[in-house]
Amino acid sequence: MVLNTPQTQTAKYIGRFAPSPSGPLHFGSLIAAVGSYLQAKSQQGQWLLRIEDIDTPRVQIGADTAIMHTLAAFGLHWDGPVIYQSQRIARYQEVLIELQQRELLYGCQCSRREISLTGGVYAGTCASLSLNTPPLAWRIKAQEVKTVFDDRVFGRQSISAALAGEDYILKRRDGLFSYQLAVVVDDLDQQITEVIRGADLLNMTPRQQHLCHLLGKRAPHYGHLPLAVTAPGQKLSKQNHATALANWPLNTSLSAVLALLGHPVPAALVGANVADILAWALSVWDLARVPVTPEIPCPDFA
Repeated sequence: MVLNTPQTQTAKYIGRFAPSPSGPLHFGSLIAAVGSYLQAKSQQGQWLLRIEDIDTPRVQIGADTAIMHTLAAFGLHWDGPVIYQSQRIARYQEVLIELQQRELLYGCQCSRREISLTGGVYAGTCASLSLNTPPLAWRIKAQEVKTVFDDRVFGRQSISAALAGEDYILKRRDGLFSYQLAVVVDDLDQQITEVIRGADLLNMTPRQQHLCHLLGKRAPHYGHLPLAVTAPGQKLSKQNHATALANWPLNTSLSAVLALLGHPVPAALVGANVADILAWALSVWDLARVPVTPEIPCPDFA
């Protein structure tokens, strides 16, 4: 399904939640889901669901359905059809070809190991080699990526010049499209006005703003939420075997998420059903109350 609708200027808020189907929804992902949902609905906007299954080796069969069932159980009902990145390969290729024709990309044969041996930041080794024999990664020239940007939660942010100047990958050597390309094309085609997501993606924002600019579109606003961590620097994720939400009472999980987002549930609602808790949260939601910290210790049950 190709969504190639021109982005028009509109006052309508459109947000989204975009999980990867590499396992069931866990507590860390629920934070992003609840935060993005409340932000969208508090603005009388739409909240879209996108399944980011572009990294096919990590996809777990049935995980998408499990994620949708979990969202529905928490009362997080999305608007419109669910979009799958795996159904949009032709669209990503179309954008890649456009950028190639504009001579904004170049082929790269460097491996991750080679890059790590030179400090971990790609130094543009292949930029002048005019490589075109596969397998190649395709990198975009990143000279115009900014080092400073404004975040809806964290305020004025800056990234290192080394990270900003690194020519980043749009298509991998294995033929898969990168997250950077897919997420930007999807956000533009779906006319997303604001992206609320986890703080682990904070440093990727300038690259995505850069790519939006190259495609001739205005970038969405971005806001990043604290990550639930089991220890400093150890975010709760499917990769470190986060417990599925199905193992815990819905109201306990939702109340814990809201507390981490700066909206502790009042005593009168402790033990209430998720519909009542979510309705209360929507009535008081304020992005300014979200803690301005990249990490928050997750509750023991998660």
